[in-house]
Amino acid sequence: MAIDERDVLAALGKVIDPELHIDIVRAGMVKDLKLTGANVSLKIELTTPACPMRDKIEKDVVAALAGVPGIGERKIDWGAKVRPAPAPSQGSLLPEVKNVVLVGAGKGGVGKSTVAVNLACALKAHGAKVGLLDADFYGPSIPLMTGLRKKPVSLDGKKLEPLEAHGLKVMSIGFLIEPDQALVWRGPMLHGALMQLVRDVNWGELDYLVLDLPPGTGDVALTISQQVRASGAVLVTTPQDVALADVVRAKAMFDKVHIPVLGIIENMSQFICPHCHQGTHIFDVGGGRKAAEMMDIAFLGELPLEIRVRQGGDRGLPVVVGHPESVEGQKFMEIARNVAGRISQENSKNRAPVMSGPGAQVTAG
Repeated sequence: MAIDERDVLAALGKVIDPELHIDIVRAGMVKDLKLTGANVSLKIELTTPACPMRDKIEKDVVAALAGVPGIGERKIDWGAKVRPAPAPSQGSLLPEVKNVVLVGAGKGGVGKSTVAVNLACALKAHGAKVGLLDADFYGPSIPLMTGLRKKPVSLDGKKLEPLEAHGLKVMSIGFLIEPDQALVWRGPMLHGALMQLVRDVNWGELDYLVLDLPPGTGDVALTISQQVRASGAVLVTTPQDVALADVVRAKAMFDKVHIPVLGIIENMSQFICPHCHQGTHIFDVGGGRKAAEMMDIAFLGELPLEIRVRQGGDRGLPVVVGHPESVEGQKFMEIARNVAGRISQENSKNRAPVMSGPGAQVTAG
């Protein structure tokens, strides 16, 4: 007995994306719905390959289809298409980049660059197209952490080609200056150089461009906020009070320039002894989670102080790449899922839901 497409869509319309808070039909996630008698085939297109709620959505989809009267065989394919941030009113310097993710910190020494490079690698490991821009002009550490020593070239005489490492497209001011050269630049020079690395690099199509910002709330962070459409910012802190006080100020800065703060990552949450495997809270305990609660933003996860993370950074082999199965590698993968989920949430806020009906192929907004 043939089943009605409207019954299938009605059943799927009861499956709510836990992060977007709308059903998967209205969210444009149901694709290629085909009925052959009582048999159904369709594709569920997630809003990111790093979707943290895939297991929940899959379970609910299977249960919803099972509840359709008379349904026979069910074939469900899964895919992902990262949604871009809403288009700016005055155009974009990065038209092929769907989402710019800022990684910032209120102060130095909290492991911001380590988080940025591993976050980028984790998003890539989940299946996204990812770039990494080192915007920390006074302390460009991304060349060391990615193991890149070459200088970028231009194929057309107009734009630089980004270097590649671990599947990422990478650019840094550190590729363009000598290793022992100090940058003694004022604001206007920083602004010009940063815009060149954004505008005059052939980034190509990217799902996420991760920007490693300098610590604090100075010129570079303000330039980015004014010139680049950012999907959101991730704040890195340690549990100690002095770091938390500074991250509160960083949050206030992003609020003033209307960049959503996706959440807080607590780095160096505890030291795990390699011999007895006991944890020691060197920098206090739970500060990042408390700060997130106080500021009413998401707590994206905590990372231990572990020697493999430091060794990976020094060797140009981030722990997500060198030891993906490790506790630290899996922590970064979890944090990447949380960040990607928060970006999908932010992008859905200013986008109208996609409606569908019988006979229509549901398409993303």
